[in-house]
Amino acid sequence: MDLQSKIKFYSLSLLLFLVASAFGQSIKKSDQRTPTNYVLHHMESNAFTIVANGKSASIYVDPNDWKGVIRAAKDLGDDARKVTGIASPVVESTKPEKSSIIVGTIGKSRIIDELIATKKIDVSSIKGKWESFLIQTVDGQLVVAGSDKRGTIYGIYDICEKIGVSPWYFWADVPATKSNQLYVKAGRYVQESPKVKYRGIFINDESPSFTGWANAKFGGVNSKMYVNMFELLLRLKANYLWPAMWGNAFNEDDPMSPVLADEYGIVMGTSHHEPMMRSQKEYTKRKQEIGAWDFVTNSANLEKFWFEGLNRNKNYDNLITMSMRGDGDVAMGKGNDLDNIKTLENVIKSQREIIQKVYNDDPANHPQLWAIFTEVQRYYDAGFNVPDDITLLFCDNNWGYTRRIAPPKEKNRKGGSGLYYHIDMNGGPNNDRWVNTTTIPKLQEQFNLAYQSGLDRIWIVNVGDLKPKELPIDFIMHFAWNPDAYPASKTMEYTINWAKGIFGKEQAEEIADIVSKYSKYNLLRKAEVQTPQIFSYVNHNEADRMLQLWRDVAEKAEVLEAKIAPELKDTYYQLVLYPTKASAGVAEMYLSVGKNQLYAKQGRVSANDYAQRARDLFALDKKLSDYYNGPMSNGKWKNMMSDIHIGYTSWQMPRENKLPELKEVTPLAEPTMGIAVEGSEAAWPGSQEKPQLPVFDILKKQSYYIDVFNRGTGSFEFEAKGNQPWIKLSINKGKVEKDARIMVDVDWEKLSEGTSTGIVEIKKDNEIIAVSVNAVKAAIPKVKEPFFGNFTGEFTIPAYQFNANKPSKNAKWIVLPDLGKGKANMGISPVTAPSSAATDGATLEYKLLLPKTGKTTVCLGILPTQDVFPQRGLRIAVALDNQTPQVLDARKGFYDEFKEYTPEILARSSALKPYPLLNKNIALIGAGQFRRNEIFDNMRWLDFELDVKEAGIHTLKVIMIDPEIVVEKIVVNPDNNYPSYFGPIPNQHNAK
Repeated sequence: MDLQSKIKFYSLSLLLFLVASAFGQSIKKSDQRTPTNYVLHHMESNAFTIVANGKSASIYVDPNDWKGVIRAAKDLGDDARKVTGIASPVVESTKPEKSSIIVGTIGKSRIIDELIATKKIDVSSIKGKWESFLIQTVDGQLVVAGSDKRGTIYGIYDICEKIGVSPWYFWADVPATKSNQLYVKAGRYVQESPKVKYRGIFINDESPSFTGWANAKFGGVNSKMYVNMFELLLRLKANYLWPAMWGNAFNEDDPMSPVLADEYGIVMGTSHHEPMMRSQKEYTKRKQEIGAWDFVTNSANLEKFWFEGLNRNKNYDNLITMSMRGDGDVAMGKGNDLDNIKTLENVIKSQREIIQKVYNDDPANHPQLWAIFTEVQRYYDAGFNVPDDITLLFCDNNWGYTRRIAPPKEKNRKGGSGLYYHIDMNGGPNNDRWVNTTTIPKLQEQFNLAYQSGLDRIWIVNVGDLKPKELPIDFIMHFAWNPDAYPASKTMEYTINWAKGIFGKEQAEEIADIVSKYSKYNLLRKAEVQTPQIFSYVNHNEADRMLQLWRDVAEKAEVLEAKIAPELKDTYYQLVLYPTKASAGVAEMYLSVGKNQLYAKQGRVSANDYAQRARDLFALDKKLSDYYNGPMSNGKWKNMMSDIHIGYTSWQMPRENKLPELKEVTPLAEPTMGIAVEGSEAAWPGSQEKPQLPVFDILKKQSYYIDVFNRGTGSFEFEAKGNQPWIKLSINKGKVEKDARIMVDVDWEKLSEGTSTGIVEIKKDNEIIAVSVNAVKAAIPKVKEPFFGNFTGEFTIPAYQFNANKPSKNAKWIVLPDLGKGKANMGISPVTAPSSAATDGATLEYKLLLPKTGKTTVCLGILPTQDVFPQRGLRIAVALDNQTPQVLDARKGFYDEFKEYTPEILARSSALKPYPLLNKNIALIGAGQFRRNEIFDNMRWLDFELDVKEAGIHTLKVIMIDPEIVVEKIVVNPDNNYPSYFGPIPNQHNAK
């Protein structure tokens, strides 16, 4: 080759490399689940016309292609009608006309194969791949070619979504986005295979809501209902289903259900405790015939039962659940793990032999899973395992925290590993069924941990009734296709795009804000574990702040509803207004009951107002649900919102919604003054202790209240004055019919350094009540950096408000926006980073004021991450200044996910206080009501002590050791004399 030829060759090579690189980068940066939006609503050069000028392109499909492909092609034709009013006719033929849409599967469609043979399309990037597709304009035609059946179906539905038909058009009544013209840009669009192979949902806990709805609308949980679910999954580019099983048997209730599932293209399975394609209901109705669900004593009958079930379904696309649990999803056997392990070895050996017999083939060629759920995890940890081709399905803790990441020893496992995850739960630690309580940031954090660690073969999500969990289902299915497209920084961007796809651009950001907030506030405390005592009514204005958050988001949802287009009203009610307004109503109801109970104890006549408010909100809850079950969508969703969600006293669903106990106050005959002060539930006169406000601190710059209230009928007048010039009162006199509030503040300019004391006198006629006021003033440190701290009491540091963030060689701390109770949490990237030593891990630094020498107690608040890697622990280190770091192990918390709520555990509970150093973060509220733990609170506390050698500004270091820990906050000097759910409002002081 001469020099000129070499120059041309290398120039061409470089050009091809740059083009390929640019194309590869565009794919990498985009969401691989949804290729570039190639649909236009106006004509563009060389664009393909789907509908224009009153005419539509025909859709051609080989009659020998998969039935599911032909059916989806018909959906595309009808979706064109929904958008434009003009349907695209579907022609089953191998001779397409010009300007037509051609859809087909490689190796199954003669049209597609001919285009490949004539080199009109190049399918090398998708051929032989799992669920991949190509969309390309070729010689005036639009070609959709799939690598397999679902690849083609996904390509068809990708067009459907982009022309304006939401995957949720049936399940959330989303109307099509209207347009007179539809075009596809000229070009070639390739969809890569999903990162998670099997992606699907589990319909569970389906009575009374889902079953009641299906009975009313379809006459049962039958194939007429299921085809709508199959289509939803395919439009979401999902492929896997565990069907309803509480009182239902998918394969037997309606024999057409499995037939249609296979035709549509859905991979069917059974839940984690239903082996060999047999539902529990199939066993229970044959129990007398089969005998005990005990493989030790009844193996022959169980083997026959399993064989018949698998043989019945052998011609369908199945993912076979292996092993067994006890009858009714409980632990099997008599509690002896070694005996149970031995039994399970025999069970799986027998089931593999059945698979061999049914298929006359190696079981390794037929996908199987083993659910490592509850006690089965103990067996796995003890060394029990199954053949290498079986997928290990690890689980969460029922409330959305993954119990195990993929163990390193399973890295090269043929069957891989997967995740069974709950966004709905019926059972321990408590039910979580009613509305969505799972935020997108939490899902991103947990599923990213799962994916990055290797749990990527199966994601199956318990969604309960499906409705009203639409948003989290949508996100998980998007995320499963390509987790890299949704880093933590883009969770709000996803939510905005979700809202935009349903409601349009104009209200998308507001709707995204509303649905993010209502689910976040629900996650702070889910309805089923609410009690009137969760939030403090006297400390840090906590209950009032929580109430205001709920009122603000509910008001925003109500105001926005007036702006929603008429055709979207029902959709808005389902996805936004109902879950927001109803959740806010239930939350305020519990807060009203709490105030009623406190005020009744204090003798306030206004207690009765809060009782009535609680009753009104209880009635509102029924009204909102009745509308959902009635007039909404012309009665389409009758019974769907039937779950009982008020008045839980244990994990089981109550028989009916029931208000907590309300107290009625009988007013005294004459107007009678009472006093209550911030920081105390007592009232005066009547309490033995003296009324005293919490200490004022120059760095806190807080105000405290004194409530003057009436215990009798009529009204009275009062006067208030401080005995020191530095005491500032918001009012000095007033007339009280029920309640009046005096805000007390301090004029710091009039105070000298040190501790000052004073009194606020409240006078009615000749009656005087004196409230003590104490204030501490000291020199505020002059520093170059912002700091946290004060001279008295506890203070809170949000983890994201660090002074320095120092990466290590292998890891760094990153902000996880909107995760947890506050604005953000801090997590590690990559979450698979190797563990570090306490001396060289990625480090967060916080400047804080510690005004006293000696031991200082600190509580580190982290998310309740499970013991995901038990071989090494779950560790983090802390250090003050340059002192030797202390290593904290998060495994040593009180709550044990595997223990039942035994009397021994309950006996270890104590009064409702937030911090573990004093009481291990567990509390009882009422007899036998287990209502405070790290799972319900979404917080685990790790307590430690700092040795302060010198008073002043110090640096607290939080050091990564194991990468899975997520840090939310730090509480210094925790004070259970003023307990609250959130702790003090953070207050960072600026540098001077």
